[in-house]
Amino acid sequence: MIPYVREIEFEYGRCDQVSPLIRRVIARNPGPFTYTGTGVYIVGSGEVAVIDPGPEIAEHLEALLAAVKGERVTHILVTHHHLDHSPLARPLAELTGATIYGRAAPADHGEAHAGLEEGADGRFTPDVELADGQVLSGPGWTLEAITTPGHTSNHVCFALKEENALFCGDHIMGWSTTVITPPDGDMGDYFASLEKVKARSFDTLWPTHGAPVRDVEPFIAAYIAHRRAREVQILDALAAGHTQIRAMVPSLYAAVDPRLHPAAAMSVLAHMQQLAREGRVLCDGAPDLDATYRLP
Repeated sequence: MIPYVREIEFEYGRCDQVSPLIRRVIARNPGPFTYTGTGVYIVGSGEVAVIDPGPEIAEHLEALLAAVKGERVTHILVTHHHLDHSPLARPLAELTGATIYGRAAPADHGEAHAGLEEGADGRFTPDVELADGQVLSGPGWTLEAITTPGHTSNHVCFALKEENALFCGDHIMGWSTTVITPPDGDMGDYFASLEKVKARSFDTLWPTHGAPVRDVEPFIAAYIAHRRAREVQILDALAAGHTQIRAMVPSLYAAVDPRLHPAAAMSVLAHMQQLAREGRVLCDGAPDLDATYRLP
């Protein structure tokens, strides 16, 4: 069982010092996919980096500008191109002169499934396209880009060297599992990215939504175990004669808010696609939501 961390102390628009090098401002965009809202991180002092500036909400932009008043924003870092993470990057950059770093939105970014999450910001294009391992720095802080495809193909996390911490975007969340939505989301990539982060032995994870995760290794291990258990449940459902994804979801996700079932169906699809690649599941034609699946 995943040891979720759901308690978080905050006020919308307030800038909280959450560690020696990190401040956080939470946007007023709560929802089934954003939890309490988008948590924007400000790293450093004097010359700072802003991570995942969030949605275009006037009061949120004002709160961010107030939080960095008298300072220089040099870097704007974006974990991925969803509407709760990237849209404010360009307006904030225009107001502060900062450079935007990230990975561009893919051509096929799942716009057809936008209603299943916060939606895709298909216009997102950084000023600098990040490579895995690329290092960015300012006075007293050092951030390393770690590419973590899975939730999206362009997802990237940022490791803060001085605190052995990771800003993990939507790759890992303390309050919930992550939605994997094909075609841009990929379960095989997601498993590999979880193992990649686990191997780094970070002391703290700072998700964009919700509270930090402090007991990192067992949390990630539980995250991986949860996904492997879901694979087993899907295979068991096929063995019991259930061959359609949508028919499986209500029982597989009985404890989950029904509003999230359409997104859950996409995660099951992501599992099916990976199982099909591994030869553990068969279907006629392309593995999609409407396909009929069976065991070999």
